[in-house]
Amino acid sequence: MTEDSFTPSHPLPDGLTIRQALPSDADAIHALLRPYVAERSLLSRTEAEVIELTRHGFMAVRQEADKERCLGFAAVEIYSAKLAELVSLAVHHDHRNVGVGKALVEHCVQRARDLGVMEVMAISSSELFFQSCGFGYSLPDQKKAFFCQLRPRHPD
Repeated sequence: MTEDSFTPSHPLPDGLTIRQALPSDADAIHALLRPYVAERSLLSRTEAEVIELTRHGFMAVRQEADKERCLGFAAVEIYSAKLAELVSLAVHHDHRNVGVGKALVEHCVQRARDLGVMEVMAISSSELFFQSCGFGYSLPDQKKAFFCQLRPRHPD
């Protein structure tokens, strides 16, 4: 299944669409991520990092008057043919709990699938949300992720 023919299983509200993110979307993506970074639920990203994420990133957009409004973003970072990570998932506060996040996750997982990636992980405090998207705490062969923090996530 190609990205062009992919339709998420979770319907979106009227007028909302998911599209491939573009490097020119970096400012809009940063604006969307900023409140989540401030509340420490997402890692801060530089403009260059956001631009790189658009390669395998998707935006939820709504056409308003003569411009598009960014209402959600997520990307899949491809580490190898074995592993990718879903990163920077954010949905505008006014558009949460209506399927936007799930549709973004499905697009990212489909991109990884299209690229032949074996496993996609998500590191998040939103356990129930990711479980509802088909993610689990461990893989069927009981692999688990372990972490060694080398520096604080957010400088104070």
